[in-house]
Amino acid sequence: MPHKIAMIGAGSVVFCKTLIHDILATPALRDCELALMSPTETKLRRMEAFIGRMISDNGLGARVWSTTDRREAIRDADFVVVMIQVGGFEAYGYDYHIPLKFGVDQCIGDTLGPGGVFRGLRHIPVLQAIAHDMEELARPQAIMLQYANPMAANCLALGRVSRVPFVGLCHGVQTTLDLIAGYCGIADKNEITFTCGGINHMDWFLRLEHRGRDLYPELRAKFEKPEYYKNEKVRGEVFRHFGYFMTESTGHLSEYVPWFRKNRRALDLYCDEPAFGGESGAYYKWGKLMAEKYAKTDPLQFESTAIEARSVEYCSYILEAVATGRPFRLMGNVRNDGYITNLPPGCCVEVPTFVDDAGLHPTAIGALPPQCAAACLTNVNVQMLTADAALTGDPEHIVHALAMDPLTAAVCTLKDIRDMAGQMLEAQRPWLPEFAGKTLRPVPMISIPADCRPVEVPLDPALAIHKRFGQLVSQKTD
Repeated sequence: MPHKIAMIGAGSVVFCKTLIHDILATPALRDCELALMSPTETKLRRMEAFIGRMISDNGLGARVWSTTDRREAIRDADFVVVMIQVGGFEAYGYDYHIPLKFGVDQCIGDTLGPGGVFRGLRHIPVLQAIAHDMEELARPQAIMLQYANPMAANCLALGRVSRVPFVGLCHGVQTTLDLIAGYCGIADKNEITFTCGGINHMDWFLRLEHRGRDLYPELRAKFEKPEYYKNEKVRGEVFRHFGYFMTESTGHLSEYVPWFRKNRRALDLYCDEPAFGGESGAYYKWGKLMAEKYAKTDPLQFESTAIEARSVEYCSYILEAVATGRPFRLMGNVRNDGYITNLPPGCCVEVPTFVDDAGLHPTAIGALPPQCAAACLTNVNVQMLTADAALTGDPEHIVHALAMDPLTAAVCTLKDIRDMAGQMLEAQRPWLPEFAGKTLRPVPMISIPADCRPVEVPLDPALAIHKRFGQLVSQKTD
């Protein structure tokens, strides 16, 4: 019986097309049923027509149809692939422009920081609803393949609200292996063996070997050379100080830590490369340009329908493993049920995961090096509070999440953060129904008159010591 694959967010021209191409390039899936779902009718019909041409031109047995009814797409599905972007580029514009007024300069803005927090607030309720639809309508043990950012916050929330099998998918490990192979002169990256663990967009290579040879000494030496360091200044600098290489590129990583985007000096020093090398608003500006360019033109008309080699995306390989029973190893974002012992239980971790016809099988890493775990924890705190805000509808947790964000905290006062959160909440209300009728409580600045005298307070130990020091300093010794 052909497998039914529901594609939720199928208006995504680039990403949906890539994943479906990979699926149709997989022999075990070529007779599948593809149910495309998007609330945007025009994009949906364009995608359906293109996939239909792809199937016909390649003589495949697959079937494709589309609907704006999510529940109908999910009904009897074996797999549900999620690639939503709630609010589109209008909401994304608020994610970028409002924080910039407060000095928070984001390059990508979809994973952490104000942009990541608000993207999570828009996506988590929808993902919860998709999971509930799967519980009711999908086939038993249907798997959700979750691609929407912010990956870790979204998957953390899913792990709290549903028992639907899910895995969050990213391509950071695969693409980072390309860089490592290039820097170390290895022709085939598949010859590199590694162990990786951490969180999405902060996954650490704990072991890197080529035919039994440790690659770390060579990689460390390369990053001391300007011509190598220049390509990845932020990732290279974290590598040099923390001792382990990670999966995230400079533009992304610069947003997750407090050291590289907090002022002009830091930006000029570490984030001066164009586009994803650290440029302000790089991804938003690129996406907006593409959206405007093709607003009245179908970009798929310029795409080939030829079935070629599969991309690095994990999706089709997971579906193939389930369909055939042949195991496949990936880096999956899953609920932390003891897989990384020095990160909080229930958070989202990215760990080696096997999949076969019995489902998903994450593996345990144990403890990360303490400095790597500490860096991850700064992000996990924000992810947990973002999930709290989205699932409870308590707007105060928005402030709490932003206050704990490393970059935002490096730039803003708590009053700035509350004001920024309030402006973003008001601008994005159409996509945040969980906060309907709710506002942030006012916490105005307290003005202290020049002649204000502080009230008397009990003498605590620290003040007592200070007083004693004062006595010792002032007393005469001759």
